[in-house]
Amino acid sequence: MIKKLLTTIICLMILHVGYGQQARRLNNNWEFLRQDLGGIWESVRPVTQGNPESVPLWKTVTLPHCFNASDAVDPDVNYYQGPGWYRTMLDIKNPYADGRTLLHFEGAGQKTDVYVYTTKVASHLGGYDEWTADITEAVEAFKKTEAYQKQFKGKIPLSIRCDNSRNLETIPSQLSDFNVYGGLYRYLNLIYQPAVAIDKIFATPTLTNTFKTGWINVKGNFYLPKQNGHVNGGVKLTDAAGKTIASDNYSINSVGSDKQPLSKLEISRPHLWTTADPYLYTLQVTATANGQTYTKTEKIGFRNFEFKEHGPFYLNGKRLLLRGTHRHEDHAGVAAAMTEEMMKREMQQMKDMGVNFIRLGHYQQSRIILNLCDSLGILVWEEEPWCRGGLGGTAYQNQARQMMTNMIEQHYNHPSIILWGLGNENDWEGDFPEFDKQKIRTFMKEQNDLSHRLDSTRLTSIRRCDFCKDIPDVYSPSIWAGWYRGKYAEYKQVSQDEFNKVDRFFHAEWGGDSHAGRHSENPEGFLDIKSGVGADERLGDASLKGGDPRVSRDGDWSESYIVNLFDWHLKEQETMPWLSGSAFWVFKDFSTPVRPDNPVPYMNQKGVVERDGTPKESYYVFQSYWTEKPMVHIYGHSWPVRWGTTTQQKTVKVYSNCDEAELFVNGKSYGVKKRNSQDFPAAGLRWQVNLASGNNALKVVAKKGKVTVTDQITQTFQTQQWGKPAKLVVEQIADDNGVVNAQVKVLDSNNVQCLDAANWIDFAMAGDGVMLDNMGTSGGSRKVQAYNGRATIKLDTKKGKSILSVKSPGLPTVFLNLAGK
Repeated sequence: MIKKLLTTIICLMILHVGYGQQARRLNNNWEFLRQDLGGIWESVRPVTQGNPESVPLWKTVTLPHCFNASDAVDPDVNYYQGPGWYRTMLDIKNPYADGRTLLHFEGAGQKTDVYVYTTKVASHLGGYDEWTADITEAVEAFKKTEAYQKQFKGKIPLSIRCDNSRNLETIPSQLSDFNVYGGLYRYLNLIYQPAVAIDKIFATPTLTNTFKTGWINVKGNFYLPKQNGHVNGGVKLTDAAGKTIASDNYSINSVGSDKQPLSKLEISRPHLWTTADPYLYTLQVTATANGQTYTKTEKIGFRNFEFKEHGPFYLNGKRLLLRGTHRHEDHAGVAAAMTEEMMKREMQQMKDMGVNFIRLGHYQQSRIILNLCDSLGILVWEEEPWCRGGLGGTAYQNQARQMMTNMIEQHYNHPSIILWGLGNENDWEGDFPEFDKQKIRTFMKEQNDLSHRLDSTRLTSIRRCDFCKDIPDVYSPSIWAGWYRGKYAEYKQVSQDEFNKVDRFFHAEWGGDSHAGRHSENPEGFLDIKSGVGADERLGDASLKGGDPRVSRDGDWSESYIVNLFDWHLKEQETMPWLSGSAFWVFKDFSTPVRPDNPVPYMNQKGVVERDGTPKESYYVFQSYWTEKPMVHIYGHSWPVRWGTTTQQKTVKVYSNCDEAELFVNGKSYGVKKRNSQDFPAAGLRWQVNLASGNNALKVVAKKGKVTVTDQITQTFQTQQWGKPAKLVVEQIADDNGVVNAQVKVLDSNNVQCLDAANWIDFAMAGDGVMLDNMGTSGGSRKVQAYNGRATIKLDTKKGKSILSVKSPGLPTVFLNLAGK
């Protein structure tokens, strides 16, 4: 009960930041229809006429909610793109005389229309920026109708139509490597505010060269739809302990809606915001008019940053290597409709891995994410969703301008943000018959100028558009050494070459795919990859067919290979003093419509955690380079069976940030190794060991100063050789109160597990239970490639009787009877 109360208090506090005093999330009591209506009357008719045979049929949902929570990764269909409707009843009781009643959308995809009863009150185009619908007049008008009292019993019918239909004249492009989701997939808030209120605060902290004195220049936009009168107000800055350290008053005789100067506060010896110490101040601005006071608060921070020309990055005068990743708003089971708690867990996972920088790809993300970046100490590159396809017409360009404006104005106060991204892969043509580089350059310059006009304190950036690389302040070329082209050992030289071509260089997007649970004894034994051909991604490289030999097509997609690739990049980055930083692609696996043939269909599997947040082995490689808290991890927690002969020595790798580590196998010490980041692989923490046939207990003891940390796993060592896959065998391996985990193995004709088998596996289920599939994970997909001759799926038996079937092309289908307890 106490935990629930604290959670409620925290949520209310978060709602206060940026809102007025009266705001609440509209999460419950919604109905949803995934299709279009014949007209708005169909949404309200059942209540008005009381017809029990009314169609279509709606289902109950809670917000946030995404159309594509399941079908985004359904292996058998393309994800739904079209209209969908939401409806609910609101109890409107605005406490302010002549006040305004607003609906604040934190994001809805992609085109949204809002209705009160049958009156359309607002429309918005753009799936990622925030926007507000003022429903005041429509509510008051409906309250005067007979239907308000009789059929709707004093409630206000609200209907919302979201539409993510394909449209070439909107951004982002449907050629983008991510789903363009539909729905009310971010929080929707009901807000009551006085007739005069503050719409936005623009707080600009600045510092002297010595960082000993700071100023905050405060401007504000006012929301006053009915008047242009006198406003008095106050500005107050408090520190993290709640102590007031600066304050001021302002008075405006004639309030306008444009940015108006409110105050300039001076602060002596400000506590600087850093990635290790993300110190935040609270800025409170009040506005009083007609006897009513509105209060708005923002978190701000003092920090100075510089991308040195032809050099590294500096934060508050000290060099900081940006250790970054990327993020899509996507999660198993909910798609884009991530709850605040999900976001907190994900961002904390990043911080625990050592991330100090993130590029939010490829659109404005939830205010919750930006708040977390502020409080956790993660610097941000945020970008507008002009992604791939070329350049559209007037409406297309107007949408891009508006979304750039909204992104900058809505996220202006976040100290974590240092870069405004102008777009992504704008050299990728395909949406229009014309692909005119000069027109793209012209519009890119326009967006660059717009960004600087809206915010002169931050820099602009873009990734992969070489014919525009001279336009933004910071440029990132395409470098995928060891994945889409070339070998990972070429990374440093290729990066140096690209660094020399621009004034300010950053490396966004590198890495590769890995199928969670797939491991290899010889991860680099695939087709020989050419050296000296560059490391950029070119058209068709992401395909699994055709083109030049490349790891992305010809490799085994094992976790074993990808840890080596990451390991090499990280150890090289420690020897590149000119490097500003990098951001690997991507922190978490995410769904995409352009990769139906991947081992988990419709998933980009480049994450270091799976789509549900389960860490892969590569997570710990980054942790071993980027964190200070002592950690140690034996490679192979998700590798239950290794293979070979008893005469072969096997490499055991340990990833740790400790000074030294000692490995024990079946109780026998294999000695102490010293960590040396330049001793590839595993920074020298690797041992050649003799594994016994059968089970082997591995344990490592690592020390960092006076702190000791340990890790241990058990692995089976299979010495039997296997032949061609001949059969499947399925078994139940766990049961958690009726939720069963089933595993299928691929065997040869002698019942030996085929540990290199990558057969396609199809699960199906009949009976009382349900299969927990369409998660986009290696253990949550009904169609998936085997990993080391096995695959798993979870099933909720509902404590009844069910039958699981498993089939694979060319092999006999097998069945498993599941009887509930």
